[in-house]
Amino acid sequence: MLTIALTGNAASGKSTVAGIWAAAGVPVVRADDLAREVVAPGTEGLARVLEAFGAGLLGADGALDRGKLRDRVFRVDDDRRLLEEILHPLIEAERNAWVSRQKESGASLVVAEIPLLFEAGLDGDFSVVVLVAAPPEECLRRLTEDRGLEAREASRILSAQIPQEEKLPRADYVVENGTTLEDLEVRALALLDLLRARARKGDLG
Repeated sequence: MLTIALTGNAASGKSTVAGIWAAAGVPVVRADDLAREVVAPGTEGLARVLEAFGAGLLGADGALDRGKLRDRVFRVDDDRRLLEEILHPLIEAERNAWVSRQKESGASLVVAEIPLLFEAGLDGDFSVVVLVAAPPEECLRRLTEDRGLEAREASRILSAQIPQEEKLPRADYVVENGTTLEDLEVRALALLDLLRARARKGDLG
């Protein structure tokens, strides 16, 4: 089975590519979805986050206030690193279990969307690494104009990640996303055709 890690810095368009591939019938698992699952009410993850950062992060509905948590961890590097130490192993375990289930079901190709792939040192765990790349100034614009973040918060999020130029040579394939959604879809589907051909040939890299 060809295992593909899909990554990219904030607002690069990796989730859009994941959606295009999922719509084309590819099994896709997203780190953001797993991150929500491991801190759902009653989980070990939620208990550990509250122990580390305080019960004030718990909403009235008993769920973690992810907005408050994000504001805190992107202001204090040590808090961000602590949160990653808590959540990354839990997310990885859930993702590995999902990949195993896909393999057992006969899937020939699966995709894991992992924003912090390189930061977490997970790039060696996959057959192929695909990086979605966009100009940094465009990523900043998307975060502020499209997602409504303040410029300072958007800059903090981007600066917390390894710069894109350092990730480019470490990726097996790069999908450029600096123009239109239509162009991105064409590029994403063309790459998917290539990856499916590799999977059919048993070319796991």
